Amino acid sequence: AYGKSTDEVFAHFDHKPVASASVAQVHFAALPDGTEVAVKVLRPGIAGVIAKDVALLDAGAVLLELLWSDGKRLKPREVVAEFARHLEDELDLMREAANASQLRRNFLHSPLLAIPEIHWDYCSTQVMVMQRMHGTPVSDIAQLRAQGLDIPRLARAGVEIFFTQVFRDGFFHADMHPGNIFVAPDGQYVALDFGIMGTLTDIDKHYLARNFIAFFRRDYRRV
Repeated sequence: AYGKSTDEVFAHFDHKPVASASVAQVHFAALPDGTEVAVKVLRPGIAGVIAKDVALLDAGAVLLELLWSDGKRLKPREVVAEFARHLEDELDLMREAANASQLRRNFLHSPLLAIPEIHWDYCSTQVMVMQRMHGTPVSDIAQLRAQGLDIPRLARAGVEIFFTQVFRDGFFHADMHPGNIFVAPDGQYVALDFGIMGTLTDIDKHYLARNFIAFFRRDYRRV
């Protein structure tokens, strides 16, 4: 992507990846000024692999609709199209960098959620360079307790963060599994991996709000 070796771009680059995902992997590095960063790199040739897999899934979806009585009702081709759309987004790391920057702006002064800063001069469609974040995976409850963190407070903060994204901003992290959520030593959440984001219109938000209120009131007829 840079047209030169990592030694020419970074002061230090750890060639052993620290995290791995389906389309990319992450390496720790340091910029020439000493800033610690995480470098996300697309796997070489991954776009062609995904294109073949999606085509295979699409063919299977067509057969499912033709050969099974419930096939059309389950809309398998629409499901495959949804996968394809998100995978296409994930293959463009400039898009992910933009997602991260937008979410960071939304929570810039929030004590609840930290988003890594993007180093745009080092980003391309194949490489994304961001601030290195430190924390404990949110699923490691024993370690969080050992650090003296208040688990019920973390749970409340998690709900507040999600509702703020959905109802205030209409722009939310849509891949919030434990591998993408850390907790800093001071109890602040840290979000990672911004390849899949969701957006909501005011109509969507109103619809969701009415359903949530009905659930909280156990008004299932209204739901």
